[in-house]
Amino acid sequence: MNIQEAYLFWNIANELIEKEEYRIIQLSKSQDELWLEKMENKEAKMIRLLCKDIDWSNWIQRDIENIAANGERIRRQLGSRDMNIINIYVSAFPPVDDYQDKVNEPFHQDKQKTKVQSILFNRTEADKSLSTLNGIFNGRLHLDFPQSENANENDVAVIKNNALGTASTKLKEEKALFDHGKPLFTYLFMIVQVIAFIWLEWKGGSTNTAVLIESGAKFNPLILEGEWWRFFTPIFLHIGLLHLLMNTLALFYLGTAVEKIYGKMRFLFIYILAGFSGTLLSFIFSPNVSAGASGAIFGCFGALLFFGLIYPKLFFRTIGFNILIVLGINLVFGFTVPGIDNAGHIGGLIGGFLATGILYFPKKRRPFIQLLFFVGAAAYILAGIGYGFNEPAKNEQSAVIMAQKYIQSEEFEKTIEVLADYADNSQGLPETYFLLSFAEIQLERMEEAKEHLHIAIDKNNRFHEAYYNLALVYFDETNLSKAKKYAAKAAELEPDVDDYQNLLEQIEQLE
Repeated sequence: MNIQEAYLFWNIANELIEKEEYRIIQLSKSQDELWLEKMENKEAKMIRLLCKDIDWSNWIQRDIENIAANGERIRRQLGSRDMNIINIYVSAFPPVDDYQDKVNEPFHQDKQKTKVQSILFNRTEADKSLSTLNGIFNGRLHLDFPQSENANENDVAVIKNNALGTASTKLKEEKALFDHGKPLFTYLFMIVQVIAFIWLEWKGGSTNTAVLIESGAKFNPLILEGEWWRFFTPIFLHIGLLHLLMNTLALFYLGTAVEKIYGKMRFLFIYILAGFSGTLLSFIFSPNVSAGASGAIFGCFGALLFFGLIYPKLFFRTIGFNILIVLGINLVFGFTVPGIDNAGHIGGLIGGFLATGILYFPKKRRPFIQLLFFVGAAAYILAGIGYGFNEPAKNEQSAVIMAQKYIQSEEFEKTIEVLADYADNSQGLPETYFLLSFAEIQLERMEEAKEHLHIAIDKNNRFHEAYYNLALVYFDETNLSKAKKYAAKAAELEPDVDDYQNLLEQIEQLE
């Protein structure tokens, strides 16, 4: 490699690495061939530099064909739609025969999507070649041809070391962004949710609504009564084995990535705030009992999206496309499949994004951005809590569950209060009227109880418990004919229940 050509070779490489941010993917042992990559540059995804005295054009032809074949293999491995390769030769003199047709037009094989555009730098046509290269990069390259003519070995060493040093520094900086320690809390949360699942199964089953509520699942009526910890405890509970396995697997992949990028304590904050945010949005928009780490896991997506916001080039070159595809699939799945708490997912995504903006990256500070995200997060949380407690998502099934808990604790006035709205519109469930009547009986409001029991059996003519309670009310009023009628109906529906048969026999004895 001649000194003048060596200087030009490394001058081009240095400009591409330093100014255009290309990355070295291969350097030959003799350091006369260099491959550079920048997949986000559609016009020149890869650049091949070769410093060699070229004698014949047929060698150029074979070389270009080999480059195209290698580029096509790389394109397929990466799943890229196309591959544009800039092939740069640095030679003291041009080939002795006609070579222009080999470099004037891009080369590509039939049925292949890799294109090779070749440029030949030599001492007699350097300016023309520079014009072609600058056309690709819109005039951003600054190559020093006069300096190359007077270069010595020290000049070559300086510019080569600068190019390689810049590439090495950038590579280390990029790697450092993905390596802030080994994950700890990711594995801890995985263990906790498995233990919590085993505990739910031991308590009576992870799909048992009563067990879930008792264990801390999101249940709007209890949150409204002040059980604020239910914004956090659902993060660790799962409904069924499949739910546990899917979330544990998702946490393993996403949690480890986020914890490596942001560090342990930042990950802990992101995960918990995202889980809280997911529960908050579920509290606002979904009346159903819910549990699961999905909101916190979507917070990991939010943290990775923040990474993409700050480092878009690195994001899309590494994890970006995969993250966006998986996130999109999960959101579509959540919107189209019944029973999925998509409000919790979206809440977690928002919470994770905001939490990451508050903390920013390890060893980096952006006070204005962090303050902006803090104010945004505070406004989002306060507005969400305010709206949720004033306009909470309700449904009748939740009210029935709550009424059952009040009855168990003998809080009959609260039972009536929680069911009243659903009973007043005459569209309530049979269970609503039955539980309402039970509380009214305990409070000796017999006329109201009879009315609601009649509504319950009108809505469900096989509601044997309602027939039995109605028989008891009439029996207490000594209206034996009606008491017998409803006791007989209860015994007919459930002949094996001793209480029904005993009541019927007692009435018959008194007639």
